Amino acid sequence: MYFREFPAILYDAEGTKNPKIVTNLLRRVALRTNVDAQANFYSVYYVEEGETPEAIAFKLYGDVQLHWVILLVNNITDRYHQWPMSTPQFQDYISDKYSDPNGVHHYEITQESGDETIKIDVGTSNTDYSSATAITNFEYEQNLQDTYRSIKLLEPQFVREFVSEWKTLTTESIL
Repeated sequence: MYFREFPAILYDAEGTKNPKIVTNLLRRVALRTNVDAQANFYSVYYVEEGETPEAIAFKLYGDVQLHWVILLVNNITDRYHQWPMSTPQFQDYISDKYSDPNGVHHYEITQESGDETIKIDVGTSNTDYSSATAITNFEYEQNLQDTYRSIKLLEPQFVREFVSEWKTLTTESIL
């Protein structure tokens, strides 16, 4: 469904002056800033272990084909690295990426301001911050996964209008 709405263009991939009609995969449509800021259009959702965008789209919208709405709303362009992995996928990813998953990725210090506490990455050495906490490669990647688990979902009553506007914007001519 997603690419079906993209406009066709003439493209000469081989430089033979014999262009072919292809789908313009470079067309990108973004949410309007004022729409993205409207909290009543969205709910926060925590992605469970092994849950896919298709499963969530079916659960929320009754249509697996609307998985792209979830990805677009969350500005996810790389489903394999910006979506939470299942435990087996994560274990394989860690094993492939790091020779030592328990090695130090970076150091962090904690800073408090009023009621808020934030962690600050101070780099790969703690010589300037002897009280800094070592964050392992595994912990770093796990924290990223936890961040990916919290997504925004467009409320179901707005999906039809969202898809309609997206189709209009995607097929509009830019020439």
